[in-house]
Amino acid sequence: MSEWWTYSLSDFLLFSPRTYYRLFELHNLAVWPWHILAIVLGLAVLVLWLRGGAWQGRVIAVILAICWLFVAWAYLLARYDTINWAASYFAAGYLVEALLLVWTGLIRNWLSLRPGRDVAGAAGLCIFVFALFAWPLVGRLLGRPWLQAEIFGIAPDPTVVATLGVLIAAERTHWGLLVVPLLWCAISGATSVGHAIAGRLAGAGRCVDGARSSLLEDTLAASTSFAGLRPGPGTAGGRGRELVAFVCCAALYCSARCESPR
Repeated sequence: MSEWWTYSLSDFLLFSPRTYYRLFELHNLAVWPWHILAIVLGLAVLVLWLRGGAWQGRVIAVILAICWLFVAWAYLLARYDTINWAASYFAAGYLVEALLLVWTGLIRNWLSLRPGRDVAGAAGLCIFVFALFAWPLVGRLLGRPWLQAEIFGIAPDPTVVATLGVLIAAERTHWGLLVVPLLWCAISGATSVGHAIAGRLAGAGRCVDGARSSLLEDTLAASTSFAGLRPGPGTAGGRGRELVAFVCCAALYCSARCESPR
C-alpha cells in the first residue's frame, strides 16, 4: 500500500466533474418533460409572491415541498446514489425539509412573504428569480451542453437556492427551515471547490511531468552527442563519460517518475 503522503486531493473525491455533470445529462433525459411542469410551478410561485393573497404561503409551501420531494426521489436516490454513498442521507434531509415546509406553510400558515418593497423582500425575490431563470444558463456559459442544465424543481442546487430566496423574504424567520438548505449549500460548495482544486493540481502536475519528460529527452540527446565525441570505447575517459551520462539520465528518469501525478 502506498504511503499516505503520496495521495493527491483527487484520490479522496468520489467522482470527477465530468461524471457529475454527465449525471445531470442522464437525469434530464430520464425525467423530460417534467421540466415544463417545474418551470410552470416556479412561475406560479413568482406570481403568488407578487400578487399576495390569503393562500399565498400555503400554495408556495406545497409547491416547494413537491420540488424537494421530486429531487430527493428522481435525482438523489435514482441517480446520485450511483456515485455517492451518502446520497440516501441527503435524500432523507430533503424529505425532512419537505415535511417542514408542509407543516410550516400549509398546516400552520406561517409562510407569508414580503412583496419585495424592503431590503429582505427584494433580496429574496432577486435570489429566487436568479435560481429560476439564470441558473440554467450558468452551465452553458461555462461551456457545458444544454442537456446538462440545472433546472429549478429538477436539480438540487437551483431548488435549494430558490427556497432560500423564499425564506429570506418571509415575514418571520424560520430557522428550522434554513438548516437543510444551508447544509446542502455547504456540501455542494465543498464538492465544487474540491473539484476545482483537484483540477488545478492535476494540471500543474501534468505541466511538471511534461517539463521533466522534455528535460529527460534533451539530456538523453545531449549525452548521446557527448558519447559520440569520446576518445574510444576502451579508454578510461570514454567509460567515465558514459557512466556519468547514464547516471544523470537514470536520476532524471526516477525524478520524473516520482513527481508525476497519480
